[in-house]
Amino acid sequence: MSDEEKKPRNPGSRTRLGLSALSGLLAGFAALAVAEPVAGSVRPQAGPVVAVGAAAIDRTPSAVKDWAIRNFGTDDKLILQLGILAVLALFALALGMFALRHRRTGAAGVLVFGAVGATAATSRPDSTSITDALPSVLGAVVGAGLLYVLVGRLPAPPRDVPAAPDAAPRGHGEGWDRRGFVIAATAAAAASAGAGALGRVLNGSSGQEAVASRKNIDLPPPDSRAPAVPRGAQARVAGVSPFITPNGDFYRVDTALVVPKVDATAWRLRIHGKGVTREKTLTFDDLLRRELIERDITLTCVSNEVGGPYVGNARWIGVRLDGLLKECGVRPPSAGGPADQLVARSVDGMTIGSPVEDVMDGRDAMLAIGMNGRPLPFDHGFPVRMLVPGLYGYVSACKWIKDIELTTFDAYDSYWVKRDWAREAPIKTQSRIDTPKPFARPKAGTVMVAGVAWAQHRGIDKVEVRVDDGPWQEATLTAEDSRDTWRQWSYAWQAAKGGHTLTVRATDRTGEVQTEKRTRTVPDGASGWHSVVVTAE
Repeated sequence: MSDEEKKPRNPGSRTRLGLSALSGLLAGFAALAVAEPVAGSVRPQAGPVVAVGAAAIDRTPSAVKDWAIRNFGTDDKLILQLGILAVLALFALALGMFALRHRRTGAAGVLVFGAVGATAATSRPDSTSITDALPSVLGAVVGAGLLYVLVGRLPAPPRDVPAAPDAAPRGHGEGWDRRGFVIAATAAAAASAGAGALGRVLNGSSGQEAVASRKNIDLPPPDSRAPAVPRGAQARVAGVSPFITPNGDFYRVDTALVVPKVDATAWRLRIHGKGVTREKTLTFDDLLRRELIERDITLTCVSNEVGGPYVGNARWIGVRLDGLLKECGVRPPSAGGPADQLVARSVDGMTIGSPVEDVMDGRDAMLAIGMNGRPLPFDHGFPVRMLVPGLYGYVSACKWIKDIELTTFDAYDSYWVKRDWAREAPIKTQSRIDTPKPFARPKAGTVMVAGVAWAQHRGIDKVEVRVDDGPWQEATLTAEDSRDTWRQWSYAWQAAKGGHTLTVRATDRTGEVQTEKRTRTVPDGASGWHSVVVTAE
């Protein structure tokens, strides 16, 4: 066989294009894989996908965020990250094909990706060092170098196609280095997979101190215990939500793509600002030594649609917030205090503004450290979060809290207010049908209709059910735990065969009847009656 016959034949133009696209994809994979262990050494939130995702969340219109929560629920963050990875994959494929004729410029394009990630990481509110840029920068450098090497092992365009000015010299019409390309691509893929695995290990171990600090916490008995939940608080109807929501089932709605893991032994909370005459900096042990209260409180997310799932009830342990504020010299506006807004800041940069008047009006606003008898789960704010009964979470329930500043609503707009949500948002009177489910097909006869109703800090006085366009019928309420918790209800419906619409409404202790008017969640929570369509057979 002649030397000419031994040389690998040049691939066609489509094959060259496909191999260059593959080179781009491998380069992108390598960039992200290298960034993983670097982020594990710096901090997980500095990774390019997380940083770019967080920046995207900040810049997404409220209506789009609301749509994502409504359609994807707690999977909205996963969907966002998958979307980012899909866009990056397309970008990498395009760069690879571009690099076939513009090798240096194509490789430089990967560096542009790194610059975007570095900018996103260092511009985050929780960024404290320029080292947050390292994961994106180092990953991009490796990716750019790999793309340059892989494309260099592909054959150049035919002689009748002019080479680009920035194209590195490659032989025209000569046998291409197929073996070298396969070896380089395989080695790059294997090394990238290894780097990615190492990154996951480092990211997982970065919060070990926090995990250990949580395991070492033994919550002391509260000084002010919550009364036992009344025996009749849980409706004896299959399908109704449990009165106390288990920690693992409690809803989670926030903007954190990576759940912060804060070491309780290193945690600090500063209280300062307008009207504060004695600033305080508290440790977790300081809170444990204070008088602790235990209360059952139902939380509701403002993104909860009518009949939605983002409401849950738990038994919380914490320190009264009004007592801490009074020790700092804070007075509510009604007592002549100069601050009308309390801004709580989280370790992830979130800011939440609460009315000082509501926080200090005697309700059980607290800095919570326990949930259902255990230290707070990381997903729900460990080591400390804020709670204010009667207010939607976005104006009261700061997780992973690290700072409290007293100011005014005129002087400062918190995170969600900047995005068109209302400054103040008391929870609206709402009710929900838990059973039967929409489009259920129960047997005709007695059908138990049941669910929950809530109007935190006012309490539920009455729940009514309507079948089709008939009269409102009063449902049976379960025993009330407190005015800060939801209340369950049931109604024995004598179902005739055929299709029917079941509707529910509640009346709170002030006499306010739940409004029929349907509104969306923006700017201060959804309203309207919940209804389900069923067919009795």
